[in-house]
Amino acid sequence: MRINSLSNETGCEILGKAEFMNPGGSVKDRAALFVVEDAERRGLIQPGGTIVEGTAGNTGIGLAHVCRAKGYKCIIYMPNTQSQEKIDLLKMLGADVRPVPAVAFDNPENYNHQARRCAELLENAVWTNQFDNTANRQAHIETTGPEIWAQTGGKIDGFTCATGTAGTFAGTTRFLKDVSGGRVKSFAADPPGSIIYSYIKSRGKEMIRGGSSITEGIGQGRITENLRPDIHLVDDALKIPDSDTIRMLYRLLDEEGIYLGASSALNVAAAYEMAKMMGPGNTIVTILCDGAYRYQSRLFSKKWLESKELVGAIPEHLKKYIVLA
Repeated sequence: MRINSLSNETGCEILGKAEFMNPGGSVKDRAALFVVEDAERRGLIQPGGTIVEGTAGNTGIGLAHVCRAKGYKCIIYMPNTQSQEKIDLLKMLGADVRPVPAVAFDNPENYNHQARRCAELLENAVWTNQFDNTANRQAHIETTGPEIWAQTGGKIDGFTCATGTAGTFAGTTRFLKDVSGGRVKSFAADPPGSIIYSYIKSRGKEMIRGGSSITEGIGQGRITENLRPDIHLVDDALKIPDSDTIRMLYRLLDEEGIYLGASSALNVAAAYEMAKMMGPGNTIVTILCDGAYRYQSRLFSKKWLESKELVGAIPEHLKKYIVLA
């Protein structure tokens, strides 16, 4: 999708890959299918088995769809900070949802570690380990990257998106770098509270967290195995504050008529910054991860926005979209 207002303003072609159109409603459908089929190929799960994953929501939703289609049971561990819309959808898809306290990865009670232990205790079960299972990255080397190249006719100069597992960012970066002979620039987009920006900017010398973010499912406190093989390919990083993310979310709704979640808005904000840095005439592509309907009770709630001190970041003419109490 061409983001018309931003493209016209910058003199660049700013394009968003509409991953919210996938069957499960997000970019994570790709990784979900690949990690399950990887487990099948390796003989890690048999018919009627159980898929277990730790996820902030969208990978779990993708896995729940795949499990329904393939006849597996699905257990999802997720931080209890995630939106109720995601939890409800997972339950509707038949998943056993287990919200747990949100703690850092180095804490043994982190949702990923709880998912791993659960799978180890069950017969015919597999922990798909989306963060460090490189079948995730492979999904984007084989699908997302080639699709972007084909859909732009090879006329792409820059790619940017945020990282959570880093499967989308790393896999797409790897393909685009290889197919273009290194010509396509790759910028990592990062929310507050994540170490990716400082790690890339310092060439691996620093891992500074600093703050927290309203975004869900992106940002990272470590270098995952999905990112590690390709991090040397990354040209630069952009730190996108929540104020820019929420402003872009409301602007895209008003000017483009597209209803996107916060991670998608962050990605578009990063593409906007990348376009301004690279200059007119360039084509920049980013990922529209999912829609706002999974977060609408927060993103369009006056009370919630006030609690995050973000009402002031929304221009006056866009505050008409704050329709929830």
